[in-house]
Amino acid sequence: MNLGKLALSLPLPPNVPACLDWARRSEQLGYESIWIAETGGADPFVLAGAVAQVTATARIGLAVSPVYIRTPATIAAASGTVSQLAPGRFILGLGSSSHAIVENWHGTPFHKPVTRVRETVQIVRAMLAGEKLKFNGTTLHTQGYRLMAPPAGSVPIYVGALRPPMLEVAGEVGDGVVVNLFPAAALPTMLKHVAVGARRAGKDAARFEVVCRHQVLVTNDKNGAREVFRAGLTGYFATPVYNKFAAWYGFEEEAALIAKGFKTGDREMTRKGMTDRFVDSLGIFGSLEECRERIAEFVAAGVTTTIISPLAFDPEAIRATIEGLAPR
Repeated sequence: MNLGKLALSLPLPPNVPACLDWARRSEQLGYESIWIAETGGADPFVLAGAVAQVTATARIGLAVSPVYIRTPATIAAASGTVSQLAPGRFILGLGSSSHAIVENWHGTPFHKPVTRVRETVQIVRAMLAGEKLKFNGTTLHTQGYRLMAPPAGSVPIYVGALRPPMLEVAGEVGDGVVVNLFPAAALPTMLKHVAVGARRAGKDAARFEVVCRHQVLVTNDKNGAREVFRAGLTGYFATPVYNKFAAWYGFEEEAALIAKGFKTGDREMTRKGMTDRFVDSLGIFGSLEECRERIAEFVAAGVTTTIISPLAFDPEAIRATIEGLAPR
């Protein structure tokens, strides 16, 4: 059974010291890489730097950091710092995030996300190479900045993407793509759009790493896992970005119910939109063998690296999932 490369998702509860314990342990268990999300938890660059100090071989990636909440110069400076702490191991993941996070949390307009991501990647890549550039784009402008201590080697930049326009940008300006929350059957179509962007830039999409974060729980209680998934992910699918994504890959009715219920404050309607069929197509939960089979299904569809994000808050459930799926 081909499971591709397996990776661990951070942060994990309850705190940063626990994250570092899991980072150290995951490397011992054979996980190939560690990927850090940016939502409402630990600062991803700081955590990545700390993870670098407790690991020796695992790659350390961000999956992903929103381009709206830092300037390209601060992204480049932070990335250069982590790269010096983990030479050849750091991967910068950038994406647009969502209206809820960018506008509600950070008070920044969620404007022209496809263009903003493209221009951020272009600027940050040049800065990490030590260039002093003048850039006048549609969404970003910079001149005169130069990174004082650029990393010795190149820093791969991966793009978080969902629908065709951003998937094509990932292929065009990225070195890899980060995806999540979709059924395996949708991936071949998604990767065709990555290939369109890659061809536009004269690159071979077949060499792209496809990184996918999955909500995973090794459990005998599938109904309980579904409820945990609903509790944690319904809010995602109420946002325009993920709601449109769900409709795009074939769950139009569910997406409409979720959006309408969220808009009107009808929690029961929103919950009805999170049908078992919908939840089961996105989450990975069940026995150890069932989880392995589902991961293999996504790998067969084109995933290169699977990020295991335990669908639990209970320490024992987290441990059982991470250790159960460990490559060693």
